[in-house]
Amino acid sequence: MRLTHRILAALAVILLAVGLTACEGGEAQPSSRAKENKSRNSNYDRLVAKQPAATLDYSPTRATKNFWIETWGKSSTKLSYVYLQNANGQYGYYILKGLPVTYCVSLLPPETASRLDLGSDGSAGVVLQAPSMDGTYSSQSNCTSYYGQDAESGAYVEWSVGANQSYFLYSEPMDLPQFKDAVPLGKTKISDVKQ
Repeated sequence: MRLTHRILAALAVILLAVGLTACEGGEAQPSSRAKENKSRNSNYDRLVAKQPAATLDYSPTRATKNFWIETWGKSSTKLSYVYLQNANGQYGYYILKGLPVTYCVSLLPPETASRLDLGSDGSAGVVLQAPSMDGTYSSQSNCTSYYGQDAESGAYVEWSVGANQSYFLYSEPMDLPQFKDAVPLGKTKISDVKQ
C-alpha cells in the first residue's frame, strides 16, 4: 500500500513537470503569464547591467549578529530584562534567566520529508529548513506569545505582544524615565538582582 502511494506520488510529480514544460514551450502564442515573465526577467537583467549590486568590505549586520551571539551565547545564567508596555502606556517588567522565546521557536525542524525514488540515483532533491545559529528552528506561526524562566524563583512566565502591548528587551536594567514606575510582573524585582 505504501509503495503504491509512493509510485502514484512519483507519477504525479513527473506528469506535473511534463505538463508545465509543455505549457511553456508548446504554445504557438505565448500566454500572458509567459509574456509577463519574459518582461520581468528582461527588465531585471537590464537593471542589473546598469546598476549591479554593490559588494561590501564589511558587514554591519554580521557584526551585530556576532554581538548578539557574544552577548547571549555564553551562558544561560545571563539575565534578560523584559519591559512590557500595555495599551494604557503603563510598564511592567520580568527578569528572566536567559532570553525570552516565542512559541514559533522549536528544537526540531517543523517539516518532515520522505524519500521519493525517481531516477537512477534513487532520490529526488528536497529542500529543508536548516537550524539557525542558536540551534533552533522557526515554524513562522504563533510568534506573538513569549515565555521564559523567572530569574530568582525559576517560575514559568508567559506573555503576548500585539493588540496594543509591546515589549522591550535589555541585557541590563534600564533607568529610563518611562520605566521609573514599572512594576514587577514576575517574582523577581530589580532590587533582588545583584548587579
